[in-house]
Amino acid sequence: MTALTIELNDLRRPNWSPDEEANAALVADFVRLLMNEHDFDGVRRRFGSDAYVQHNHGIGDGIEGVLETVGNLVKRFPEYTYDVKHIAVDGDTVIVHSHATLRASHRGNPRKGFNIIDRWRVADGQIVEHWDAIQPIDRFGRVYALLTGGRVRNDNGTY
Repeated sequence: MTALTIELNDLRRPNWSPDEEANAALVADFVRLLMNEHDFDGVRRRFGSDAYVQHNHGIGDGIEGVLETVGNLVKRFPEYTYDVKHIAVDGDTVIVHSHATLRASHRGNPRKGFNIIDRWRVADGQIVEHWDAIQPIDRFGRVYALLTGGRVRNDNGTY
């Protein structure tokens, strides 16, 4: 499978400060390694930190919680990818709007997959917090979300 790339030059905005550009690049690299290349050891080496607070209750806290959740997803759907559509940066906050699909044949099909908004907070060159909102687009996605959701895996607030 060919991994999707994230063309940061195409997503960059002229009003980003140098710090905001660095924060966007950091998050884009994280998303690329985790969601598109499924390089979990690379994520662990580069982003493994006890400082990572997860606000999605369905994912365990810390970077290991993210790796476990995405790892389990990739075992079932090895073609899973994030097609990044927009990146917005405001200081230490990076927001990524993506179209996630489970099969390579669904890439680019707006009737398949998930519409996802992720928000990360960056501090001192590290990703330290994550929030998300996930909208299943098709029937399979809605059923999958229903079957896999519900178990609370961390005690962090959702706000």
